[in-house]
Amino acid sequence: MRFVHLSDTHLGYRQYGLFEREEDFYQVFEDLTSKILDERPDFVIHSGDLFESSRPPTTALLTVQNCLSKLKDNNISVYAIPGNHDTIMRKNALPPLVLYRNFGLKLISMKNPYYVHDGIFIGGVPFSSKYFAERVKYQLQELSRKASEYDHRILVLHQAIDKYLPYEYELKIGDLPENFNYYALGHIHNRIIDDYGDGKLVYPGSPEIWRIDELPIYKTKGKGFYLVDMDGDQPDIQPINLHLKRETIQKEIDYIDMKKQLKDLKNYVSNLDKKPVVNLKINGQDFDRSNVYEMINKCLKDLCLTIRPQYNIQQKEEEIIYSDDNLNIEDIIKNKLDNPQKSSLTLKLLDKLSHGDMEGAQEIADEFYVDFNQIKGDIHDHSED
Repeated sequence: MRFVHLSDTHLGYRQYGLFEREEDFYQVFEDLTSKILDERPDFVIHSGDLFESSRPPTTALLTVQNCLSKLKDNNISVYAIPGNHDTIMRKNALPPLVLYRNFGLKLISMKNPYYVHDGIFIGGVPFSSKYFAERVKYQLQELSRKASEYDHRILVLHQAIDKYLPYEYELKIGDLPENFNYYALGHIHNRIIDDYGDGKLVYPGSPEIWRIDELPIYKTKGKGFYLVDMDGDQPDIQPINLHLKRETIQKEIDYIDMKKQLKDLKNYVSNLDKKPVVNLKINGQDFDRSNVYEMINKCLKDLCLTIRPQYNIQQKEEEIIYSDDNLNIEDIIKNKLDNPQKSSLTLKLLDKLSHGDMEGAQEIADEFYVDFNQIKGDIHDHSED
């Protein structure tokens, strides 16, 4: 028995406010569907955030309908759970996934917490915030009890777990029951396969680059879905990767070498089939942002879908050079502190401490702070007058 596990497709997401990026997410979903049809699994599990919002645009709704129709025509059922983006935060409100009951989608919900597909238990709990963790843990125990009647058991959740997202989690790893063969998770956009309980805990990640920090994941682990075979003692999990047609580029550029690096980048992007999303970080000292922005746009504007620059400006420190001929500690202190009172205090303390006169140093410090507090008192009295 084989199935496909995917998650976090975020259809309808208009990244950077660009219609072209919204279209990219639809194209990825269509490519996913084609690859699923090529693999011919017994069923599909979607672990939440099918849509970017609980009120998706019409194009997103139609894209899902067309893709589900193709899967249904090939007798491939789809089991899905609402994620936080799919969920309407209102009592008794229904997620948009309910629209596809007649297109082969079986919604895992509070009303229907589990299904049985050819002897395989498929159950889950819709997304809940950390404030309802106790309720979720109770529901998980109920599912665990029911699942124990079956030889093959899949748990579907759209939650962050503390082990994988330490600062923004809804559940702790120990909150999960241990008697499932496969834990089909969503919400975290990284690709994760881990041992847990009687089986494997898996996040397939997002199939598109939803945030720029997902670019390293795409480069090292790929993006797409997992094909899972449940026939063995342990699930056999194979990644099915997509090639994203629009490239996302992240590059750091040194200001002193910017012209050359921009020229090299221009030569690269000019050979791409689609205009890329370009994220630049400019590092350097004392440069003018507006001039740099103008140079970037002049070089790349017509070749890129969007250019998103960041500026790391390091202030140049004034360098004071001392030679052996004129090395003088008094001059160094005066130059560094640039304050007569502080310089005088420092030199007096240095003289006493260099001779081991701790008591004398203490007297100088006490005298300074008495004078300092007297000056503050005089200023306060004048301000009241």
